[in-house]
Amino acid sequence: MDEGCSRIRRRVSVRKRNRRSLESVFAALTAAVLKPGDEEKEDEDEETVAGSRRRKTMDVQPVENIDSEEDMFGDYDSFAENSFLAQVDDLEQKYLQLPEHRKHATDHATEDLCSESIKHNTLSITAVGDYTELKIDEHTKNQSGHEDVSIDPEADVLYDIPSSQVLFFENLYSSSNDLGDPSTEERDWNSSSHKTVNEELPINNVEQPQQTDESSSKVRTSSDANRRKSLKDHLKNTMTGNAKAQTPVFSRTKQLKETLLSEEINVAKKTIESSLDDLGPFYSLPSKVRDLYVQFKGIEKLYEWQHACLTLNSVQERKNLIYSLPTSGGKTLVAEILMLQELLCRRKDVLMILPYVAIVQEKISGLSSFGVELGFFVEEYAGSKGKFPPIKRREKKSLYIATIEKGHSLVNSLIETERINSLGLVVVDELHMIGEGSRGAILEMTLAKILYTSKTTQIIGMSATLNNVEDLQEFLQAEYYTSQFRPVELKEYLKIKDTIYEVDSKAENGMTFSRLLNYKYSDTLKKMDPDHLIALVTEVIPNYSCLVFCPTKKNCENVAEMICKILSKEYLKHKEKEKHEVIKNLKNISNGNLCPVLKHTIPFGVAYHHGGLTGDERKLLEEAYSAGVLCLFTCTSTLAAGVNLPARRVILRAPYVAKEFLKKNQYKQMIGRAGRAGIDSTGESILILQEKDKQQVLELISRPLENCYSQLVQEFTKGIQTLFLSLIGLKIATNLGDIYHFMSGTFFGVQQKILLKERSLWEITVESLRYLTEKGLLQNDTILTEKGLLQKDTIHGSEEEFQYSFHITKLGRASFKGAIDLAYCDSLYRDLKKGLEGLVLESLLHLIYLTTPYDMASQCHPDWMIYFRQKVDKNIVNRLYLSFVLYTLLKETNIWSVSEKFNMPRGYIQNLLSGAAAFSSCVLHFCEELEEFWVYRALLVELTKKLTYCVKAELIPLMEVTGVLEGRARQLYNAGYKSLMHLANANPEVLIKTIDHLSRRQAKQIVSSAKLLLHEKAEALQEEVEELLRLPSDFPGIVASSVEKA
Repeated sequence: MDEGCSRIRRRVSVRKRNRRSLESVFAALTAAVLKPGDEEKEDEDEETVAGSRRRKTMDVQPVENIDSEEDMFGDYDSFAENSFLAQVDDLEQKYLQLPEHRKHATDHATEDLCSESIKHNTLSITAVGDYTELKIDEHTKNQSGHEDVSIDPEADVLYDIPSSQVLFFENLYSSSNDLGDPSTEERDWNSSSHKTVNEELPINNVEQPQQTDESSSKVRTSSDANRRKSLKDHLKNTMTGNAKAQTPVFSRTKQLKETLLSEEINVAKKTIESSLDDLGPFYSLPSKVRDLYVQFKGIEKLYEWQHACLTLNSVQERKNLIYSLPTSGGKTLVAEILMLQELLCRRKDVLMILPYVAIVQEKISGLSSFGVELGFFVEEYAGSKGKFPPIKRREKKSLYIATIEKGHSLVNSLIETERINSLGLVVVDELHMIGEGSRGAILEMTLAKILYTSKTTQIIGMSATLNNVEDLQEFLQAEYYTSQFRPVELKEYLKIKDTIYEVDSKAENGMTFSRLLNYKYSDTLKKMDPDHLIALVTEVIPNYSCLVFCPTKKNCENVAEMICKILSKEYLKHKEKEKHEVIKNLKNISNGNLCPVLKHTIPFGVAYHHGGLTGDERKLLEEAYSAGVLCLFTCTSTLAAGVNLPARRVILRAPYVAKEFLKKNQYKQMIGRAGRAGIDSTGESILILQEKDKQQVLELISRPLENCYSQLVQEFTKGIQTLFLSLIGLKIATNLGDIYHFMSGTFFGVQQKILLKERSLWEITVESLRYLTEKGLLQNDTILTEKGLLQKDTIHGSEEEFQYSFHITKLGRASFKGAIDLAYCDSLYRDLKKGLEGLVLESLLHLIYLTTPYDMASQCHPDWMIYFRQKVDKNIVNRLYLSFVLYTLLKETNIWSVSEKFNMPRGYIQNLLSGAAAFSSCVLHFCEELEEFWVYRALLVELTKKLTYCVKAELIPLMEVTGVLEGRARQLYNAGYKSLMHLANANPEVLIKTIDHLSRRQAKQIVSSAKLLLHEKAEALQEEVEELLRLPSDFPGIVASSVEKA
């Protein structure tokens, strides 16, 4: 008898689970406060209670038969291991890492929350015949404040059974009224569900107090017992048949438990988030993140300013933030940590906007390894790459890395599909570009839309060159953080003739004498090098690196050749083998071709860097420079805002960019490349100037940075008109009042008093809407025509005029969805319409012509000796000429031969190809919105792919991997890596030995990027399969069942 009681007591106190339930958590807490040596006393108390219970109730017979079927369901509720309980475990892990005082605070909060429900959740044990009943105290039911999840005995029979069995028992109730009280059946089920016990229970498991319910201790008749036993057997048989099929669970008891746990989580989260001075192991991120930064980037410790910035109140409260530091100060690391917090902790998607395609690809290569290790996707939105709208991930979150234009299209697609709130954070690098031309206007539109449509998306902006920060703060509703920290000291110098002056703001004329150049120049040498560049660079190279910024592309090449003509032959011996490898690889990626300038300069460790290089050439030269094989770059100003290539010394060949005098922002960006963190102790910049430019240069150095001004109005078709069209197309604002209100919240709205001298904001709004209506992109209500609002200028709108609404036309929707410049949208429509009259599909030439960018036609200067002159529209002829260039390129896939044939720089042809691929993607989206152009859709998909890669078909799968360009793809293909699966499963160490001139870092990045891309594709296919197999929410059977239950 004692053994039977002991067995009953164990069944009551414990249900076998793989995860700790809420009760077990509190049981563990109670056990933890027991003093050593109390365990025996506790056992004695338990026996006393058991004996008392035997006296108060009938004699309970031990359960003698526990067959295999009963064992089968003893652990039946283990399927409760859902994502919700996983969330509890994740919170517990994070909770355990907090300081002790916060842990106690959370414990008290949790106890206060759940103590009432726990302490009143008493059970009574009633013996009836050969069976034992468990009964919940009525007080527990009455005290529950959750009406929607209250425990209804009739509705919660068999609370842990599959939904199919729930329907069966509902039918059972309605057809059998002679089985007794439903509450009795519930108690019998609870009894049978506890048949299986774990004999090896921990001794410190604390049982809940048991109370005797006198009303449930009466003896049932043998007829009642037989009915109940019959029901139990029926239940067992039914469950045995359905045991193998796990179906969704409907459990009100479980809902009550989850509600209590949800409240516990919320209390704990609030406690965690309330602390601002202790963010956990690594700024609220797992310690694994810190280890990855050490492993992949060699960063072991953050700078003081980085820690200060990450612990700002505004950052912890998720307010918008602008921060500004000098170049090379470590701004990007702060942004990366904030992005990881959003992806891993808050489980939201993140958008990072970067200025150039090369920087996007560099950032993707750097973060792909983190994505693989930490479980998130890194998606590229640049050129023709990127899906609109982005794939909606269920499990993992996505980090979108985009150019300014693609970032704008991405935000538009998220707003259109009502998913903008899934975007938790937007990071903008080089925020000062908001004041630079049409790209600045697009960036402003993007940020304004996010601010207007999402109140939960945080915006982080960073830049090295900001002045009128107050205007940007007002626009972004942001806090501001700045520091003058540089990891390496920067010294600025000016060179006039053979004298070096140090820039000194405290000096009377802004500079002080430093030294004279100590280099012997012959008369011939002075003619070749009047600016003493040889003297300046030989103080640094070859042991340290040096950048020489030149005003033009041609000047870069000339200076590189001039330096190599003068340099000593000793420079040829420095890393001679590695430099020969660079030349060999340049030939390999160019089908045996090599620029004669590079052929001459690379053996000396010198190369030029400008937009005239192909993508493959530029990437290979940058890698060689970073590895120290090349020690000197002669470059244009684009390198200053591009990929990170620091140097010990930076020399500015002249205070000009092309023919324009240098701006302060440009000057700061260039000299900011001086000094490599962790390598150099100091960085130096030297600006070479002539005596005539001295005063202008001194003013340049002493004056503040240039202000940023909105470009919405200056860039009319790419600015305010494009904005209005998208606002109406996305239904963000559809009437004059809403549009005017939106404009007040833009960067332009903040600066309108400065920018608008002759016209008001209302006049500009009306004028832009008039233009869009006249162009057939918008339609307005008939009342507008009657009132003549769009035919006259008014200074202020009346209340009636504020309500006038607009609707987007099909052409307008196609234009904004395709991101087509409104200056060309009608021309594109006419060309596509005319193309339908006689579309030639024998070759790709006709399609190529239709996707040749309009804006590049004005830059084209055809060689009329190739084709006869004809009196036709010049733009049409120029586009046709460029389409011949592209067509030849697709056939030959060799930029060098095409460059020679058409007498064009290979860099220009490379840019033409990239522009054509991007524009082809835009035309595709344009055609998708216009039914009459259905024939173009499938054709343009393939053409866009061909233009994007411009290689043989077998190399395309490899080039889809970030960082793999044509030359590298050909090497990999020849080495046997012919598919994405091959690369994803490759061993980096084997790649290093197999592929020439491939560093260990590059090999790891390629493998990581391939793995990430493979996972993305697999995930997309898996989600598509699940979507197809999912039962529709409007399925008739589900609806009927819901109505029946209601």
